[in-house]
Amino acid sequence: MSPDASLSAASVVPLQPLLGAVFDSLPSGLVVFDRQLGILLRNRTAELLLPPAKNAADLLARLTVDGACVDWPTELRAIMQSPHSRHFDALAARAQGQPEVCLQLVMSPLRDGSSEVVGGLLVADDVTARIDMDRRLAISERMASVGKLAARVAHELNNPLDGILRFTNLALRRVGAIGDGDTNRYLENVKSGVTRMAQILGSLLEFSRMAPGANEQATINRISDDALAAMEGRIREGNVTVVCNYHGADLPMMRGSSMFQVLCNLIKNAIDAMPEGGTLWVATRVIDQDLVVMVEDTGIGLPEDIEKVFEPFFTTKSEGKGTGLGLAVCRDLIERLGGTITAGRRKPKGTTVVVRVPRQSCTPAKRGD
Repeated sequence: MSPDASLSAASVVPLQPLLGAVFDSLPSGLVVFDRQLGILLRNRTAELLLPPAKNAADLLARLTVDGACVDWPTELRAIMQSPHSRHFDALAARAQGQPEVCLQLVMSPLRDGSSEVVGGLLVADDVTARIDMDRRLAISERMASVGKLAARVAHELNNPLDGILRFTNLALRRVGAIGDGDTNRYLENVKSGVTRMAQILGSLLEFSRMAPGANEQATINRISDDALAAMEGRIREGNVTVVCNYHGADLPMMRGSSMFQVLCNLIKNAIDAMPEGGTLWVATRVIDQDLVVMVEDTGIGLPEDIEKVFEPFFTTKSEGKGTGLGLAVCRDLIERLGGTITAGRRKPKGTTVVVRVPRQSCTPAKRGD
């Protein structure tokens, strides 16, 4: 036997086990069924994505949320008689006991060597992440348009509002000099309303601003202290006790203005959620490759649909108390840093907000910081 022949024989791998390993390792779910729609074979991914069933039509009816609206036996038999594959894009599906996902299904006739149809092939891919990303991109585009419009409106209204506020202050001084109590009270109400409108317009401008903040650098511990100092008056008036639990050495530096704005918003929200007073915790950590900041309170907690709190103009505060833009601005600023912000319920009561920023978006701390 020649060396080449010996090498060739030694390198041969049994075909059947190899094909089985390839079939099981594919990232798509594969289901093979016969002409009577009975399931002959399914790979490992299909077992994870799809519910157990002996019949392909029964499998699809159990899987798809709107399965009752589709006559799957007729559909599958029609596909087997067709020369082409059939695609079902972004089909809402839910296996028993599993959360709803979006599946892309492709069904094709299966033919033997003589081109006779012997069954069918079902290919399933989980496209939930892609669909979620598409939805978020669509929302981002809509919000960018809203932001641009809001900025234009806010700029147009700011000047006349500023004039109204200035003349109101002048009128208050004149009325104060002559001692007309009723007129003074009316003008104070006007001033309060105009000031409130100016604050709302300021929030709209803040939300619509797309330019990054200033480039000053600081550690997260210093930024947290600065934010607490800025909110000291509110903290004292709200009878709130502050507890800080900071990470020690080796903290990275980061852009201070963005994180300062985020922390001020989170601290303000926590204070507003504790009208009778309470405790506010601010903690910093370095976990894996992330810089983590946690802000907790003993306030009234979150609504049932927690994710809604990050939507622009959604607020749980009473009328006239909030614009619903604070957390939307926070998410925008943190995502620009490549990070995430999440909210959850704190037991027995209150709210926990967790901000995570990748260390790679920060710079190493210098000695002495």
